[in-house]
Amino acid sequence: MSDEPTAALGRTERRFLRRIFNGRTVPILADGQHFLTYKEASRYLLSLPPEARDATYAQMKSAALPGSAGS
Repeated sequence: MSDEPTAALGRTERRFLRRIFNGRTVPILADGQHFLTYKEASRYLLSLPPEARDATYAQMKSAALPGSAGS
């Protein structure tokens, strides 16, 4: 049983994703794809290598900021 810390999203990332996707009606565009739910976003992020995951997470985070374009 070897749990790699890079294999899962951190607690902070999970909490933030849940918060930005809670009740969302406009999808977030990141990495050329639309994400409307936490499960879609987290599944996609976990399928990426760590560097790409960080970049895509940053895109989601900036897309969720007030005043940013939804799609």
